[in-house]
Amino acid sequence: MSAQPDLLYSEEEEALRAAVRDLLTDRCDPAGVIARTESDAPHDLGAWKALADGMGLAGLLIPEDDGGQGATHREAAVVLEELGRSVAPVPYLTSAVVATEALLACGDRELLGRLATGRAIGALAVPLHLAPDVAFPAVRVERGLLHGQLTGIADASCADLLLVPGDDGGLYAVEADAATVTPQVSLDLTRPLATVTLDAAPGRRLGDARPAVERALRAGAGLLASEQLGLAEWSLTETVRYLKDRKQFNRPVGGFQALKHRLAQLWLETVNLRATARNAASALASATDANTDTDIAVAVAQSYAAPAAVHAAEEALQLHAGIGMTWEHPVHLHLKRAKADSLAYGTAGAHRARLAALVDLPSP
Repeated sequence: MSAQPDLLYSEEEEALRAAVRDLLTDRCDPAGVIARTESDAPHDLGAWKALADGMGLAGLLIPEDDGGQGATHREAAVVLEELGRSVAPVPYLTSAVVATEALLACGDRELLGRLATGRAIGALAVPLHLAPDVAFPAVRVERGLLHGQLTGIADASCADLLLVPGDDGGLYAVEADAATVTPQVSLDLTRPLATVTLDAAPGRRLGDARPAVERALRAGAGLLASEQLGLAEWSLTETVRYLKDRKQFNRPVGGFQALKHRLAQLWLETVNLRATARNAASALASATDANTDTDIAVAVAQSYAAPAAVHAAEEALQLHAGIGMTWEHPVHLHLKRAKADSLAYGTAGAHRARLAALVDLPSP
């Protein structure tokens, strides 16, 4: 019998949240994020440097012996909640979680040290939409050189290091300047996708690809729920604030019963989302290896998180009325991120199917 998960936040986690929120308030204001989406450089590398180098957050999941902070997925989840609230255009999930987990599975201390200090940004060259338990594409390996093309790679455009699965079953480290990275049209402009083309690119084999990729995608899916929680909380908080200030018929719009009911439903969904996200983070933090309990916690979180976050963002857009439809208001950033997140690391439907298999629940 596994121990009961602790879903509450510790004092240290709340202090971490406050520090991250203060930094993002200064560096990732909505107007600045929107301006970046209109530029040729959507990633805020200044904010990333402050998070990674200034606060040491890039190495939260990396042991102290390898240059990291030696923290757990619970602390990383708190960071992702705040990044979700601000829709920060930084590669934290892809580099500090997914790529880091792949390197931890392979045990490459030199590359872990580069990612821990923020000197390098890593990206796992696996399409963003893939769930942890499905087959993933691989490139051809010939005489130590890599050939092929991979599409839908998140944050590849700002990566210094690519972790590429090969058709020989290995995971290879490729320096980004040895690959051709072509931006793709992305719904979420704050987490752009790209096509990675390798033409006789040199790569160093790190270990077996299958366990490394599965571990990385499982952690990515589990902690993505915390980012979705941040999105939902922002949507609810800002909508309540707006409806308290907006008046019709000489009374606050939020005083109308129909809107109260919609907000109450959003609050319930957000509270439930918090429980599933914290449970997934706690399960990942306490797991020493792949196990069914952790897989179940991740599947439950992603089964619930995606529709809840999308619903919260959709309600925020609608209840903000005309102003919510404008480009200058940040609600569209949260809706696009929520929509894109609903496809990342497996859809809710894929995770429900996975959950049914894990608990031996046959389909009707």
